[in-house]
Amino acid sequence: MNEPAREPAHPSRRPDPAAYRRAADYVAAALVFLRDNVLLRDPLRPEHLKPRLLGHWGTCPGITRVYAALNTLVRERGADVLLVTGPGHGAPALHANLWLEGTHEDYDPALARTAGGLRELARRYCAPDGFPSHLSPAVPGTLHEGGELGYALATAFGAALDAPDRIVACIVGDGEAETGPTAAAWHSTKYLDPVSGGAVLPVLHLNGFKISSPTVFATMSDDELTALFRGYGWDPRIVDVTGDPPGDPLAKALLDAHTAIRSLQLRARSGDKPVRPAWPVIVLRSLKGQGAPAEVGGLAVEGTFRAHQVPLPDVHDDPEQLRALEAWLRGYRPQELFDAAGRPVPEVLAVVPDGAARIGAQPAANGGVLRRPLALPPIGPHAVDAGKGPGTATASPTRVLGGWLAELMPATAGDSDFRIVSPDELASNKLDTVLASSGRAYVWPVEEYSEDLSRDGRVMEMLSEHTCQGWLQGYLLTGRHGLFPTYEAFAAVVDSMANQHAKWLKAAREVPWRAPVSSLTYLLSSEGWRQEHNGYSHQGPGFLSNLLNRNSAVTGVYLPPDANTLLVTMERLLDETDKVNAVVAGKHEAAQWLDLDAARAHCRAGAAAWPWAGTDGGRPPEAVLACAGGIPTVESLAAADLLRRDAPEARIRFVNVVDLCALAPPNRHPHGMADDRFRALFGEETPVVFDFHGYPSAVHQLLHGRPRPDRFHVRGYVEEGTTTTPYDLLVRNGTSRHDLAAAVLRHLPVDDPARRDRYRDLAAGYLRERDALCAELRRTGVDPAAVTEWTWSG
Repeated sequence: MNEPAREPAHPSRRPDPAAYRRAADYVAAALVFLRDNVLLRDPLRPEHLKPRLLGHWGTCPGITRVYAALNTLVRERGADVLLVTGPGHGAPALHANLWLEGTHEDYDPALARTAGGLRELARRYCAPDGFPSHLSPAVPGTLHEGGELGYALATAFGAALDAPDRIVACIVGDGEAETGPTAAAWHSTKYLDPVSGGAVLPVLHLNGFKISSPTVFATMSDDELTALFRGYGWDPRIVDVTGDPPGDPLAKALLDAHTAIRSLQLRARSGDKPVRPAWPVIVLRSLKGQGAPAEVGGLAVEGTFRAHQVPLPDVHDDPEQLRALEAWLRGYRPQELFDAAGRPVPEVLAVVPDGAARIGAQPAANGGVLRRPLALPPIGPHAVDAGKGPGTATASPTRVLGGWLAELMPATAGDSDFRIVSPDELASNKLDTVLASSGRAYVWPVEEYSEDLSRDGRVMEMLSEHTCQGWLQGYLLTGRHGLFPTYEAFAAVVDSMANQHAKWLKAAREVPWRAPVSSLTYLLSSEGWRQEHNGYSHQGPGFLSNLLNRNSAVTGVYLPPDANTLLVTMERLLDETDKVNAVVAGKHEAAQWLDLDAARAHCRAGAAAWPWAGTDGGRPPEAVLACAGGIPTVESLAAADLLRRDAPEARIRFVNVVDLCALAPPNRHPHGMADDRFRALFGEETPVVFDFHGYPSAVHQLLHGRPRPDRFHVRGYVEEGTTTTPYDLLVRNGTSRHDLAAAVLRHLPVDDPARRDRYRDLAAGYLRERDALCAELRRTGVDPAAVTEWTWSG
């Protein structure tokens, strides 16, 4: 980035916000329609138009009005403003403001504030390899795309946490306001500490229409809106600019809101903490697509849904529409707004704050430049002693991790840059040791009995996965660190948010000036295999499959088999950048397989043979028994135990996979094992029985491109679930120890007829034993001791 190229305002010129808004609206409209003659120095002709007209005009004038008013707030109060734009489809307005303030030029001199720079910006907008129709990481001052609606407000609150001087202005469109995630996010004020946090200043933009129908909020009266937001706990201020009133009533409302915010914060920071702090919210009424032609072809446009996208869709072929477009653009009087070289005139430039104070130059919008490495405590003191060998010690993986996280909280207290968000599941997932180091954030009074609440707590629990993720995304994207523990089945609630964040990170990696941000890591516990008591609805490992369909450069899936491998995995991921990771870990007391040194080596490898569990003795195996996941590891080891006892002559290699993406070819995933190592582990023709935590298709997908993937016989969850016992749930999905042992025997390549017959009979015996166990558990209602009391005998 070059040094800010500021053009000082003429000393005799005062800021003219109305001229500034005309200039920004003109530029935004030009980006949608024009590829040449961008300042209308010549009569408008069809060849000046873009061949494809893309964009959303309807929200642009409102966005510019907010941006201009925020400029006033920054100039007059020195406010540290970060803007989160929910209606990201209004990108032309953001580009227009960034061009006028010179931020675009700072990052790319080709986008200078000249006629040539504007022509280049217009050429790039919605062009191949240019700027997309929505906001994106390539747009300065941006940390939220706004393409998928619902998450802007929660993201804004995440950006405000632990940033006491920051004002996060958040534009919420009236279409987005209809979404469930936005409805929940209004409650975020109850978690925002006015002492340690900044403030979120929402502007609910009511322009009346979505794509083709009215918005719910715009049909509400002022009294109804006031009652709604007061009920949420906000202090609403309604501003109506539909009649284009004189002056700048929105700027006045923002200045008044800023006064209220600073007063509230000053009280709290002086020890007079408000009981129910009511933060200001602006409700802005404006015309949809204000400035567009009032009528085209006998149909109303301005102030209607027809202004939502491109108001003149037939302008290429309809001379009337071409004339209407020229009249519309000339109505902004561009000759008064730009000089002979195409530079904005001094009255317009005087509206723009100086240098680094410009909204587009806000450092937090490129949060990686603010990021500091996390102060990770050593994991050694928390590691589980492996006892006398594999399986002889037990521990709850998440409880062990909770002890380490409880040490991490005070280690990061000075920097205040680590938070845990969870949908009220910290205690259920046995991570509640953390609460001894940091309470649950909550600001409003709680009259009934409660535990571990703290106004300045850095654990945030709300039973809205969308809000939790929005908080964490805003926190990470502004340079901090965090973790998202949740029930595995309900991580799917934020499938789409994970998709969008992964897309953001992938695109951000391609922008040279974007600095890396901390990875977003989900800790999925209460996994489906141990949700037999909660039933079918809680049995769903699909979040892993969803993540594997994202770009491989920004995703990772980890299935640590015990507590020590979980510690090693989390130590690595909390230090990582620009990824979306999912880690699956059990919460129940379970066998410990590896000491810390072995766990480190195993996690470095991603997948490895466990010689102590196999019978190949270092020789080429006849079959491989592989697994990934805590419960699959137990069942696979129990199957290996059966085979060691009953068929010790069979050469069976035992392989455990902790980094699932290591299975992929290295040209398809950066974690993929090299071909020679994959062959050394799994052979080239060797049959492999693979017990996987999730859907079998996920493993098959990763194995595509490996030698003979058809030899991999993958078992996993196949949507057979109900309220039952843990062992019965495994049997229903074909993943019990008896099913796995029988499958290995069936796939062994045996030429000797006698040996083949013996293995067939042995496999049938395993299945009879399985059926007998199932009959017993149906009589008693619990798993038999032969299952629950099994330990590794090797």
